[in-house]
Amino acid sequence: MDGGAEGPQAGYPDRRDRPGRTWRRIGMIAPSSNTVLEPETMRLVAPFGDEVSVHFARVGVLRIAASEASDSQFGFDGLLSAAQLLAGTRPDAILWNGTAASWLGIERDAALAAEMAEATGHVCTTTMLLYRAVFAEMGVRRLALVTPYTPEIQARVVANLEGLGLEVVAERHLGDAGNFSYGEYSAEFVADELRAAIAEGRPDAAAVMCTNYRGAPAAPRVEAETGVPVLDSVALTLWGGLALAGLAPSRLAGQGRLFHELPTNAARAAAFWPSGTEAR
Repeated sequence: MDGGAEGPQAGYPDRRDRPGRTWRRIGMIAPSSNTVLEPETMRLVAPFGDEVSVHFARVGVLRIAASEASDSQFGFDGLLSAAQLLAGTRPDAILWNGTAASWLGIERDAALAAEMAEATGHVCTTTMLLYRAVFAEMGVRRLALVTPYTPEIQARVVANLEGLGLEVVAERHLGDAGNFSYGEYSAEFVADELRAAIAEGRPDAAAVMCTNYRGAPAAPRVEAETGVPVLDSVALTLWGGLALAGLAPSRLAGQGRLFHELPTNAARAAAFWPSGTEAR
């Protein structure tokens, strides 16, 4: 008997009913001290039931500060290793569910996603590449920005967003060097931060730019109150994963305008495929 062969061995019937041919899988890489993105992702995706499963790998991230030690947490080696582990699930897409490129430089994520795609053989993207594509798709020019970051990190984020042609008309930040502590702020606190930024800046859209900050549950209620679309990082990354997996994000319409207003081609515009393959 060949113990290395996949599936039932010779002489044993294959009793699988093969529903896996229609199931979809999404792989996500998370910062190690993040306690928000996994439970929020699973809460959001629950209406899909068994149609899709989300699988997580982690990279070591303990502190967000304007320092070489902090920046080094986001080296490509660890992220590529995590992506290769996720490739074992045969995912329909792999996503880096983190916003470090908002202060390290968004083009950095384009290089990362391209390397991930080549290393894994799967379509790959990142939270910040999805933000860039969605800002363009929505025609956002005036942005209200909410984060938990320090003033130094926030200044870098604002500068990078302005490099995309955006005007950050209002911003709120906590001055917290977390990362773990970001997850200890409530959704209502984040909603208040959004309300204040939107009232101050009268933006085209607002962004909660951190995947360990409870913007996903805050977004739909603030949208209903203000009429301003709110782009939360966790929700945005899931939206991109669903779109790249061939599923309809619009099925989550109750979770915010992002899911039912944005065409899925914006997610494809943010993605990288392995060489020799074509975008679906």
